[in-house]
Amino acid sequence: MDNNLKRVNVKVFRADKNREDCQRYVEGHHKVLESYGVTQVTSANVDWMNEPYSYIIFVENADDGRALGGGRIQLDGGSLPIPVVPAIGKLDPRIKHFVKEKAIYRTGEYCGLWNSREVAGYGIGSIFLMRAGVAIIDQLRLGSLFAFASQATCNNSLRIGFHIVRTLGINGIFYYPKEDLIATALIIDDPLQLLGAEEDERKRIFDFRKNPIKKVIEKGPRGEIEANYNLQIPAEDIINKLPPELYQMSV
Repeated sequence: MDNNLKRVNVKVFRADKNREDCQRYVEGHHKVLESYGVTQVTSANVDWMNEPYSYIIFVENADDGRALGGGRIQLDGGSLPIPVVPAIGKLDPRIKHFVKEKAIYRTGEYCGLWNSREVAGYGIGSIFLMRAGVAIIDQLRLGSLFAFASQATCNNSLRIGFHIVRTLGINGIFYYPKEDLIATALIIDDPLQLLGAEEDERKRIFDFRKNPIKKVIEKGPRGEIEANYNLQIPAEDIINKLPPELYQMSV
């Protein structure tokens, strides 16, 4: 644990526009997976790095630039399926039809979420990144957002507006990526309202949507850090925008 961690930067970018930070994100993610003995995870595939349908939320130490965590929103409609489809397609083929239905109004998946062990306890991976990911889906004009959550992140996912897709797997649960690990299929299908989110989380997310560039003193179990957020996606980096009238219909 880095007890001297004081400030972090949290930023979002389109994957094909920032190769250097993409590589840092990938290396950090792989290290975390390997530390848990996990080698076969579909979200760890790096084909998305040249894909304009991929967006990265990246956390770095504000003082020395070290990569501390990140997450990826993969939009449906590009050359790659969202990761949950190949991940559980053989276990439950219904996922393909379910995603296809949601894709009518544009969908995606929040995946590849990680934080380095040295910052465990600050809340970076457990809630701050998750909150930021949900905050930006209105910029991407998504009608829904999937997630495939581990046991460690499922409860916080429910806090920020996801709900369990109980028609898939065993009441939404799958043994993945190993037989001794559990993951839960989740979705947000009201990204503008977030009616399923806890009220405090809902307010925080809406504030990010109103003020995507700001400084926040975040509090975690191991202390406080200054988080400098820039969650504004440049307009030219948002592709295939859904017409506003159709987006409103979807939510």
